[in-house]
Amino acid sequence: MQKVKIPVKINPAKSAHHQLSYDGYIEQSEFTRLGEALKALVGQIEVEIHCKEDHQGLVAICGNVKAKALVICQRCNDDLGLDLELSFAYSPIKMGAESEDLPERYDPVELDEDGEINIYSLLEDELILMVPIVPTHDEASCHYSEEALSFGEIDEQDEKPNPFDILKQLKKNS
Repeated sequence: MQKVKIPVKINPAKSAHHQLSYDGYIEQSEFTRLGEALKALVGQIEVEIHCKEDHQGLVAICGNVKAKALVICQRCNDDLGLDLELSFAYSPIKMGAESEDLPERYDPVELDEDGEINIYSLLEDELILMVPIVPTHDEASCHYSEEALSFGEIDEQDEKPNPFDILKQLKKNS
């Protein structure tokens, strides 16, 4: 199957009825918010999407997304490569509707006013959530050194009298 550019929006009901599948990519320039959270995105974002109706008659959008990214290690300040991989299973709900009746295997996703889902926005949000808050290498491969992390000399400070010494004297006198 040939890899194609993934559409920005899909109508899940129509796509599920026709059992459409998308196997393709999204250009990294489309994910500006994700790009701001990273040092760089490497290559294209690979996406597989399968739309179907499950055995309960619910519309399901399943698939996976893969991206390669570079972030800064917060321990050694070197580049750290991340493989962001995610499998997903969504079921659409109407805007403002409750998702209580949805089986646990599905995450709810709201339809817009046209009954569509913005796939780019949805997948970008998921990838942003996968980026670690404090990215670090494994300790064995990190270039962090135990050398002193401060520079220059610290001046000796004159010893100031303890303000509580007066209280000690009062306590002794009583």
